[in-house]
Amino acid sequence: MKLSLPSWMSSRGNGPGPDPAPDRLEALDAQLEELERIASLSAAEARHELLERVEKEARRQAAHTVRKIQDEAREEGERRARGILATAVQRLAGPFAMEATTHLVRLPNDEMKGRIIGREGRNIHTLEQLTGVDIVIDDTPSAVRLSSFDCMRREVARLTLERLIADGRIHPARCEEAFGQASAEIEDRIVEEGERAALEARVDALHPQLIDLLGRLQFRTSYGQNVLAHLTECSRLAALIALELGADAEIARRAALLHDIGKAADQEVEGTHAQVGARLARRWDEGEAVVHAIEAHHDEVEPRTVEAVVVQAADALSGARPGARGDTLEGYVARLRDLEALASRHAGVEKVYAMQAGREMRVIVDPGAVDDDEATLISHEIATAIEREVSYPGRIKVTVIRESRSTSYAH
Repeated sequence: MKLSLPSWMSSRGNGPGPDPAPDRLEALDAQLEELERIASLSAAEARHELLERVEKEARRQAAHTVRKIQDEAREEGERRARGILATAVQRLAGPFAMEATTHLVRLPNDEMKGRIIGREGRNIHTLEQLTGVDIVIDDTPSAVRLSSFDCMRREVARLTLERLIADGRIHPARCEEAFGQASAEIEDRIVEEGERAALEARVDALHPQLIDLLGRLQFRTSYGQNVLAHLTECSRLAALIALELGADAEIARRAALLHDIGKAADQEVEGTHAQVGARLARRWDEGEAVVHAIEAHHDEVEPRTVEAVVVQAADALSGARPGARGDTLEGYVARLRDLEALASRHAGVEKVYAMQAGREMRVIVDPGAVDDDEATLISHEIATAIEREVSYPGRIKVTVIRESRSTSYAH
């Protein structure tokens, strides 16, 4: 069988002939020149534009990937967070717990320590059983330390011990008598504190049980802030805001005073303090508008009234103001300044607002320079930079806002 070759191969094999390679190169050059003329772009410019498009597409894909990873991490984080927090509290909470859960009682002399202990420790054992507080007698001169997570128990133990020290007679029977007197004094003080808070907040006709619960919050703190003082402050703020907005100031005032009432009983009843507070308020004849504002103040239910939103705002203002929760003014201002400067250095960012005492960042970007996917990427980059460069307690929420605008002109 005879195989036939292409003409250009057969001609090259038979002898010298015209080489088509230069012709082909000239044709390619001519085609390239024609393409550049039609596209109004040089080859280098076309290459640069192609690289830019590839880079933008890669960034868009990266933003999609980041969003997917964030969703997966959020789901996984909810599961792992409890274990991580439990381990962190177990390892690191010691110094803070010592400051927040102990009270030092001064003694007239070191001999009083032996009298508090009693023969074979009977006095100190009786006091610990009665009060539910650990009485720590260490090397601190002329002082003993009362240790308990319950502020009210610590206060009863303090009054009991001070009565015994003032009386001088310390034995089990006298310990029981002093404990009974201190407990009765605390119950009277609880009612007085509740009535005082209601009077300061200008809220009347509260059920006696709610007065009692309010008074108990005098012995509880949240992030170093006294809860009852926080409630009276919130009540005044809510009334002012409601008046400015034309809302019902009385409902806002009342709901703000009671919004954390569940903290007085949240260790005894199942549920969050907002849920517990709403149930207690409903049980003790508060109106549905007040109950709704209580249960919605942490967004556990969607706020449906202006007064509920006002209570949320008052709660945030009272907790976030400088000095409210154990933070110095200098540290507060420096943290806000560092956060805003860090977020402002990203391309496309127009304005940055640090809110909630630095616990939330609102970043406004240029909608013409940043698309939705890039906004997601910017929020991730800012959050990563904050974790790497800024020291802060708790968690900081970064929200990137891209406004959509439509502009038309009438001629």
